[in-house]
Amino acid sequence: MCDHFNEDYNFNCKIARYHNIYGPEGTFDGGREKAPAALCRKIAMAKISKTKDIEIWGDGEQTRSFLYIEDCVDATLQLVSSDYKYPINIGSEEQVSINQMVDIIEEIADYKVNRKYIEGPLGVRGRNSDNELIEKVLKWKPKNNLKNGLQHTYDWIFKTLKENKNSEITKFSYF
Repeated sequence: MCDHFNEDYNFNCKIARYHNIYGPEGTFDGGREKAPAALCRKIAMAKISKTKDIEIWGDGEQTRSFLYIEDCVDATLQLVSSDYKYPINIGSEEQVSINQMVDIIEEIADYKVNRKYIEGPLGVRGRNSDNELIEKVLKWKPKNNLKNGLQHTYDWIFKTLKENKNSEITKFSYF
């Protein structure tokens, strides 16, 4: 459809395929959040409540790549400013398992948790962004690695939970 609008109306249509965007100010509870925010919330809540157990859907070996929001905005602005008019991935090629991400967040939080693996939606076993095209066409690569992005995300979620400790925020057991 975008091709037709480009051809028929000279409409400058862009097609970005976003891969697991996360960061501060995003959804971190309720079941619609991405894994980085959910895991940051679970570990932050465990630390605040001085508990150790968190629930993880599946065996924790599912792999994904996640892109920090600042990098997503940067890539999107570069795409919009370009002449490129075909589908392009906007993501990170830094693939990590859920268990590896928990390890990173535990280090950031300086708090170890016990992982309770439960049944839940898993999706595909592994998924990663192929950034060959965006690197070639836009000369773009993410500036933030996963640990850096998780640090910002965890700090914001922890602060938000601490500030709302006495509010309606409760424990969720989403992945």
